Amino acid sequence: MDDSLVPETRVLAVASHVVYGHVGNTMATFVMQSLGCEVAALNTVHFSNHTGYRQFKGTRATAQEISDLYQGLCQSNLTDFDVMLSGYAPSAAAVESVGTIGIDLQQKAEKKPGSFFWVLDPVMGDQGKLYVNDDVVPAYKKIVPFADLILPNQFEAEVLSGINITSLATLAEAITAIHRIYLVPHVIITSVQLFKLSQSGSTPSPPENFLTVIGSTTKSDGSPRLFRVDVPALDCFFSGTGDMFAALTVARLSEAVSAASNNLRATKSWVSPDSVAATDLPLAQATIKVLSSMHSVLEQTMESRNAELAKAVPAQNGDLIAEEQAKRDYLRQTKAAEVRLVRNTRVLRDPKIQFKVQDWRKEDLPAHLQ
Repeated sequence: MDDSLVPETRVLAVASHVVYGHVGNTMATFVMQSLGCEVAALNTVHFSNHTGYRQFKGTRATAQEISDLYQGLCQSNLTDFDVMLSGYAPSAAAVESVGTIGIDLQQKAEKKPGSFFWVLDPVMGDQGKLYVNDDVVPAYKKIVPFADLILPNQFEAEVLSGINITSLATLAEAITAIHRIYLVPHVIITSVQLFKLSQSGSTPSPPENFLTVIGSTTKSDGSPRLFRVDVPALDCFFSGTGDMFAALTVARLSEAVSAASNNLRATKSWVSPDSVAATDLPLAQATIKVLSSMHSVLEQTMESRNAELAKAVPAQNGDLIAEEQAKRDYLRQTKAAEVRLVRNTRVLRDPKIQFKVQDWRKEDLPAHLQ
């Protein structure tokens, strides 16, 4: 076997699809296949391009259509999946349909602990606001307890936990609450700007140009094992990075669990024994590789973006009104920032490890969580 490929992993990927660019399943499927996963893509929307262009054409799958596609797999015995990765769903009913699929796959695998693992990205909003209908939130809250790993951003973690994250202490409380309320064994909050949070304890925050990824796997008593990885922020907005993170996490977590010495692959939800330190958790080790690959891909994308924007733009016939010119400029900039995925497959498979995982110091936890 190619040493750069992860152990064979069969994945059902349920997410959006675009004709142009890499977001949703267009991102996730390629990433996981590049690392050696067998991927079946069940698409929840079919759009011409991602919504960051502020204009698109296409259709959203109904809950019934999503269910029908899965039933088609079932009738031909095509459900031998090791992992399900679920992302964007266009309605509350669609979220419920995706949840039904995940629960059914769990039930099919219940006699073989560890043989099926559900990674759920609860796509609801960002930057302090929802970009889904209000009824999607309770739909997610109903299915989150069935997931093995969830990947909320900071805002989504606040929505799920009911805790406003304003400090290191409240961040720890939010993760602990998610573990407790939903009994989710693994959580990664995919982007937190710690420099904006007030300090408690002795762990220094990274400088302003860094983002922090926070993860946790529960112990047998439900308490968190918290770790963090700080990564430099790049001065550009990219679409599809959450999907890339999720897809890489599927592959690298499967790899790390297979390499574990305690028969973790046959353990429910792949939860390590209590003796395993936070920094040694398969989830922590996977996260280092995930972020190293992502940072390299996005650096290359930045270079290509800057080169593309530096090219001279052909003159337009006649004078454009300011509004039309602004729109053309915006579309050009958005297109230039499309993630350069295909030509950077090498760093997906063989990342140069650039970051290190840190344990969350005990003194940084609120007293009742120590």
